Amino acid sequence: MTEIVSKVGTLIFVVGPSGSGKDTLINGAKGLVSNERFTFITREITRSADAGGEDHIEITKRDFDRKVKAGEYALHWQANGHCYGINKELNQLLCAGKTIVLNGSRAAVSTAGELYPQLQIVQINVPLEILRKRLKERNRETEQEIEARLSRATEWRLEKEGLRHFSNDQPIELSIKSFVSLLNRIS
Repeated sequence: MTEIVSKVGTLIFVVGPSGSGKDTLINGAKGLVSNERFTFITREITRSADAGGEDHIEITKRDFDRKVKAGEYALHWQANGHCYGINKELNQLLCAGKTIVLNGSRAAVSTAGELYPQLQIVQINVPLEILRKRLKERNRETEQEIEARLSRATEWRLEKEGLRHFSNDQPIELSIKSFVSLLNRIS
């Protein structure tokens, strides 16, 4: 992760706590924006593909470590006991002038900012009681894991210059339309 990409494209890094609706907003936006204007990248995660609640490509820890060592990721990080990677295709798309939207991580914002001067951060915010309800409803984490994620949600609220906050506490159709409007303003 040493290649700094400062070409024409824009990287929109969508971050927020588990259960804030990042994937729901991103997936909803895919059907409402121009494919020529936006490219959506899917992360590789060391989590089962059928775990639910998160759009990703499953990868084993062994294969993930091999790809990190081989320099195959443009960006990678660890959070919530899992490893996350974005393939180098990201750099090629940015150099081609594309606007990239991806589900990032608050834990990776600093590194992403160093590598991508054109980084645009969108933090998804949701009241804690809604987060708790969503995490329980998706039935993926234990009660202890839910509490850890809620704790991380309050500890990891970003406050950076240029950061855009997006409140995802409306009915989902309205939130997706508002999110698309924000993406269009950023790009």
